[in-house]
Amino acid sequence: MEPVEPTPEPAKLRAENSLARALRDLVFPPSCVHCGSLVEASPLRHVCAACEPLIVRVREPHCPCCGHPFFGDTEGERLCVHCEGLQPEFGLGKTAVLFKGPARALVHELKYRHGLHVLEDIAALVAGHAEVSAFLRGAVLVPVPLHPRKERERGYNQTRHLAETIARAVGGEGTRVEELLRRVVDTQTQTNLDRERRRANLKNAFALAPGAAINEGQSYIIIDDVFTTGSTLNACARALRRAGCLKVNVVTFGHG
Repeated sequence: MEPVEPTPEPAKLRAENSLARALRDLVFPPSCVHCGSLVEASPLRHVCAACEPLIVRVREPHCPCCGHPFFGDTEGERLCVHCEGLQPEFGLGKTAVLFKGPARALVHELKYRHGLHVLEDIAALVAGHAEVSAFLRGAVLVPVPLHPRKERERGYNQTRHLAETIARAVGGEGTRVEELLRRVVDTQTQTNLDRERRRANLKNAFALAPGAAINEGQSYIIIDDVFTTGSTLNACARALRRAGCLKVNVVTFGHG
């Protein structure tokens, strides 16, 4: 399977794209995905200056399994309440932001409103997170796959687009996307299921994609938009482990 290499953007092309965006924003000012106000003088293009500070960036100390921050004093390494009983098949997990407020609005725009335009803000938040971006750099990013039926209905796999955009944003030699997994079971939606039912729902749901090649010495990072219970990510990691991956970690944009 051929890897998807992030294509470098020449300086001239970047300048042309920036100018085109500036002109488009002047004629059609973007509105904030969270409050609906016009976006002006904000570091993000789809979250206004008033809502942008409401995005909670995850900082240390945080859970080594899912990345959720520990609030208050902590002693030693331990799993948070979100990961108790998970029995992770992956090594480390990191997340950039908490899944609430404007961050939740960005993900909902991407997943449910065909809002591929917000990927630049999501990628900017991930790339701007020093710990997460350094963790991603040089790794093979493996997006969580959708079942073919679900992808036909939605028209795209948002996680694949997310992985490709993040790979370009964080840069680094060797950072690339490989679609190593396929979803072989058309599972019911996970939204209203608890952890145990999610785990049962995802049993044997993922398998290695046809033609996928595993390099035992390579670092693989599974990419998803949100860490909820970790069941989906764990099922993906289990499939990669069975295929021979020795170093598997996870990164999500949000947690919640």
